[in-house]
Amino acid sequence: MKKYYLATPIVVVILTAIYFLYPHENSSNQLTSQTLAENGSPLLGNPNAKITIIEWGDYQCTYCHAFHKNTSDQLMRRYVDTGKANFVFRDFPLNGPDSVLAAAAAYCANDQGKYWQYHDELYNNWGGERTGWVNQKSLSQFASNVGLDPAQFDKCMNTRKYEQKVLDNQQFGEQIGIDSTPTFVIFTDKTITRIVGAQPFSDFQQVLDNI
Repeated sequence: MKKYYLATPIVVVILTAIYFLYPHENSSNQLTSQTLAENGSPLLGNPNAKITIIEWGDYQCTYCHAFHKNTSDQLMRRYVDTGKANFVFRDFPLNGPDSVLAAAAAYCANDQGKYWQYHDELYNNWGGERTGWVNQKSLSQFASNVGLDPAQFDKCMNTRKYEQKVLDNQQFGEQIGIDSTPTFVIFTDKTITRIVGAQPFSDFQQVLDNI
């Protein structure tokens, strides 16, 4: 069975041309920052920034949690909060139905304007891969923790409102060559850079300071 998450924290940074993630002969399907970002999370940062950072992640993924714990805040402060880059999260629920459920819950939180608060709450309460910590009871508790209306949240979850959106994100990721989490695609109008794994802030800094 193929393992999609990284088993070792080896630095992997791949610099690519604009058509690396998509066959360049299919020019009608060339990627843009819009096609990379659409259908994902609400955008963080300046929508007119010249750099877009897309993270493909899974809320149960060990290395996604490591990135959130060790690198995310510094990346946001240095590049997103200052307007140099914007940031979008797209779902790649490789750990199965519970990961789909967690991702759908974040979109239900977005219905009440609290996507990012819920996103952070999931990672702050991370309990491992496929251990059962993601369930309806825990997701409802997280909703309460970030101040969501419980009835509205539970209705959204019970109707599986965002399940297909999450699965579509994964399918799109597969189509452009995403096969592990976390994977970051750093996009400008001239280049795409891909960083794979929970790499240290210095790896992101090296890329972003030279764009």
